[in-house]
Amino acid sequence: MHCTSKEEEIYTPIPYNLEIPSLFADKLIAPIIPINNPLTEEGVALGKKLFFDKTLSGDNTQSCASCHNPKKAFTDETRFSDGIDGNFGTRNSMPLFNLAWNFDERFTWDGKDFSLEKQAFEPVSNPIEMHADWKIITKKLQENSEYPDLFLRAFGTSTIDSVLVTKAIAQFERTIISANSKFDKYLLGTATLTPEEQNGFNIFMDETKGDCFHCHGSNNNPLWTDNKFHNNGLDATFTDLGLGKVTGDPNDNGKFKSPSIRNLKFTAPYMHDGRFATLDEVINHYSEGLQKSSTIDPLMKKVNQGGVNLSSKDKADLKAFLLSLSDEAFINNTNFNK
Repeated sequence: MHCTSKEEEIYTPIPYNLEIPSLFADKLIAPIIPINNPLTEEGVALGKKLFFDKTLSGDNTQSCASCHNPKKAFTDETRFSDGIDGNFGTRNSMPLFNLAWNFDERFTWDGKDFSLEKQAFEPVSNPIEMHADWKIITKKLQENSEYPDLFLRAFGTSTIDSVLVTKAIAQFERTIISANSKFDKYLLGTATLTPEEQNGFNIFMDETKGDCFHCHGSNNNPLWTDNKFHNNGLDATFTDLGLGKVTGDPNDNGKFKSPSIRNLKFTAPYMHDGRFATLDEVINHYSEGLQKSSTIDPLMKKVNQGGVNLSSKDKADLKAFLLSLSDEAFINNTNFNK
């Protein structure tokens, strides 16, 4: 026992060099890395191993990656993901990338989790997701031939608990960065947009046309989201209160986080409940499908006309622009795949 504690004192993890894309460095403040969970080579590697490990589920059949597939920009193709017992939730699996720049630190569609560490904790024990008991999970990891030493190297102790498991997963998730789409290359001067893509971007930015940038960012915000919560006119009445259920404030009913519009090519279906199977349906919603309610966002300025009423040509061009934010290198990045 004395030898173990001595070894635990000796090993120092290697700081992880997070490669920050130039567009992010130019436009954004530094990523959020908690003081009590700095990125290390060992911690990130352990977090990746855990992210893909089905041991974290109650019956060893699902991992985090089961619902957050790297090839799908860390989401899946189903409207609702099924848990280990075949039960389905009511929300679409969110894609995972550029999470270290979520400055208000509120995660999930309704913002219920403050910090990535807390977000990583919940799915393991959720009865309709991985449906496991954390005590049993940590016991399985403790009895594994590899994990105690990996935790020792990452965190200075071979005693495994849920806090360290979620810290490791959060470290890995903070390294998942997408910043290499055609539009990124255009902004860096290494790619040229088609006339349709350029017009689509203009429509996106035009307050008299698409008027999308308030919630979803612009060329000055490489996240392509404000990471805030909006009622975007999906429903006149709410079966899912969203942020309102978390805050208890009726003024927040029907508000959900604005997702990044990066990688839409890979992340269908869309919206918090996956109701739209295609990008065309999403565009049609904002063009002529808005539903009025007491909490609809003031940014939905043309709700009384049903939406922004784009022409067919403008819809097609807007779609072309949105697809130019697809990052093929990201979904094929071996750092993020098993």
